Amino acid sequence: MVYRVTVKNSKLTGGMRVERGMSVDVVTNSMSNPVITNGGQVVADAFMRIYGIDIRQIGALNMAYLDVERIG
Repeated sequence: MVYRVTVKNSKLTGGMRVERGMSVDVVTNSMSNPVITNGGQVVADAFMRIYGIDIRQIGALNMAYLDVERIG
């Protein structure tokens, strides 16, 4: 499954920032939401790889800040 994970709300914490509209595409074998599956590791890895941001450290690796859409 391919999911697009998009930031819904901007957040600034500890000098790191996520902006509304930032998105990553993640591939997973699971049919479950990648933000809540395995602690969101695949999503955290994608944000680190693409933006150089530790979204977990910012405190935005949750459904309050992220929108998940299945695209494939």
